[in-house]
Amino acid sequence: MSTIDVVASYVYLLSAVLFVVGLHFMNSPKTARRGNQISAVGMVIAVVMAFVRFFVTGFLSSAALIVLIAGIVVGAIAGLYSAKKVKMTDMPQLVSVFNTVGGGAAALVALNDILTSEKLPTLVVLITAGLGIVIGSITFTGSLVAAGKLQGILPGKPISLPMKDVWMVLSILLTIASFVLLVADEPHRMLWSLLTTLSALLYGLLFVLPIGGADMPVVISVLNACTGTAVAMSGLAIDNVALIVAGALVGAAGVTLSVLMAQAMNRPLTSVLVGGFGGSDVAAVGDGPEGSMKETTADDVAVQLVYAQKVIFVPGFGLAQAQAQRELADLGDLLKNRGIDVSYAIHPVAGRMPGHMNVLLAEANVPYEELVDLDDINPQFPAASISLVVGANDVTNPAARRPGTPVSGMPILDVDKSEHVVVIKRGRGKGYAGIENELYFNDNTQMLFGDAKKELQAIIASVKELIQ
Repeated sequence: MSTIDVVASYVYLLSAVLFVVGLHFMNSPKTARRGNQISAVGMVIAVVMAFVRFFVTGFLSSAALIVLIAGIVVGAIAGLYSAKKVKMTDMPQLVSVFNTVGGGAAALVALNDILTSEKLPTLVVLITAGLGIVIGSITFTGSLVAAGKLQGILPGKPISLPMKDVWMVLSILLTIASFVLLVADEPHRMLWSLLTTLSALLYGLLFVLPIGGADMPVVISVLNACTGTAVAMSGLAIDNVALIVAGALVGAAGVTLSVLMAQAMNRPLTSVLVGGFGGSDVAAVGDGPEGSMKETTADDVAVQLVYAQKVIFVPGFGLAQAQAQRELADLGDLLKNRGIDVSYAIHPVAGRMPGHMNVLLAEANVPYEELVDLDDINPQFPAASISLVVGANDVTNPAARRPGTPVSGMPILDVDKSEHVVVIKRGRGKGYAGIENELYFNDNTQMLFGDAKKELQAIIASVKELIQ
């Protein structure tokens, strides 16, 4: 091994350590920003080292250098622009698009290594490159579908295809068969490589289309793990330590997060991943809740809040959609200054991606100790004078406590056990799971229809008048 290779190995190891340290800091909203910065520094060091190594060992041609630099510049500009301009509500879609790019890039790297290798690839290279093609291709189309569902381009509900089980089985068998022939049949390697790619792309579509929107946070985590794994496989194929380390770390983190998210929903991970495979196309949802919703006004809500002893805020995707996290935090400060006990109930899968609500509220400078997770906050709801639900839907639906609904078995926030409940909701539409929320029809629930930001501003104005 040359001197530059030895130096590069140590630098890549340092990058991996920084990445892991960054992940550790990202465990808490208090230190998440620092964790992102540390991880970013680690990745920058790895990229710079890769460039230094290329310059020392030499490029294949000046054209290759130009293409490489152009790709980095275009990608950096596009990534920086999208990260700065994207709304917080659209962050899950952006993550899915990034997964699409990562998976596709890993598949192309592996495919290129097989098709352009001057010498006969070894068995190890063929297997790792083949896995990179399969996993990367599945991630590419699967992430595209996930982004489409989150953006509303595709229906959020499970999409049932004619003969879906047959197509799933055929795509799996075709992917496995073409992968085996890719490794075993050297004369027709190009044909089997392309067939493996196409069949894996098809499976990625069939894999995500039948999965409902309620499971999207888990799907995003799984696809993120797939992206990392595909990158690691491609790194093994081309003998690139940086890709191996970065891919393995992302893959391991994604798998861990996927398992934790599935546990938070009280669902086996396998049941999410085969959401549309086998079984009935339509879940039994019963006749739905009976009765009518009782509407209220911002002034009435302000009165209830001012004379409450304990208030629990329950944020959801509607809060993110309205960008109302600062208004909610301001309302919380007003009530706390009056001596009212205020806390924020955080459901693990509220929003459209893991940690969505934590990030929003941390951005609004809500003290971390006031963010209470599901297990700790649920026993407190019976003592709450009023629970203010801001845009949360499926995670508060009592229908989860009985069988036969799309949310059955999912742990929910026990909002209905509060003395009074007020729900701020834009309209009368159903949640992402596609069913009515039984909470909205309870006797102790009042509905405040409207944009969360505007309604919270109106409540704040009324609270200030009452206090003065």
